[in-house]
This record gives sequence, C-alpha cells and structure tokens, in this order.
Amino acid sequence: MKFPRPSQEEISVNLTPLIDVVFLLLIFFMVSTTFDDKTQLSITLPEADGAPQAQVDDQVEVTITSTGDYLVNGEKLAASDSNALRTALLRLGQDKTDQPLQIYADANVAYQAVVRVYDVAGQLGFVKLSLTTRESPNEAK
Repeated sequence: MKFPRPSQEEISVNLTPLIDVVFLLLIFFMVSTTFDDKTQLSITLPEADGAPQAQVDDQVEVTITSTGDYLVNGEKLAASDSNALRTALLRLGQDKTDQPLQIYADANVAYQAVVRVYDVAGQLGFVKLSLTTRESPNEAK
C-alpha cells in the first residue's frame, strides 16, 4: 500500500538582516577609520642665525661636493662610502675625538651624504660636530 507522503516545505534562511548588519558594520568602520597618506616627512630646515664661530686650528674638516664625493681636510677619498670615510677619520682623529669636526656640504648634496658623516663621526666618538652654513643674503645687509 502506498502511503501519501506529507508535503515537505522548503526551509529557507532569510539572510537580509545579516546582510544589513554587515553593511552597517562596514559603514561604521569606514567612517571611524582615519586614513593617513603621509609618504614623506614634513621638515622645516633651520636658517643660519647668530654670529659666526671662530675658526679653530686643530679641527677636522669634511667637505661634501655636489656629486657626493668626500674630502677630509682637503684630501679626496678614493670611495664615497662609509668605510672610506671611517678609515680617513680614524687616521686623522685617533684619540682626538674631542676636537671639532666641521662639515662643509654643497647646497645641492643629498641629505643622506650629510647624515652619513654625522653617523660615522658619532660612531667614532666625535662629539663636537657642526654643519657650516653660509650667511644668507638678507643678513649680509
């Protein structure tokens, strides 16, 4: 004998409230999140102020040319890297790290070259570092 089967209703889950909640969360996080698009640091460089300092006879001078070459006390280094600069400063300033180190940098030189001099000099123990500037035309009047 054939029994009639009860008709089965299709069970469905209503996803509309779930989708509404997800979109509300998405909107909340988009509004509450801050997006910073800072790829460069904003640096305001200082101008040269004050009276020029007196020149000291016993000092180390590092000159950086516009091409990035280093000269230590007027002698051009064979290579423009940290190792050559470190060797030259060690040769000149052994046990004389208390003497002033003057940095003369071309206006068009990359800041990395100047930072490299500061870094190497600091690692060797030089404490009297100064970046030499020229007097601005406005102050010369």
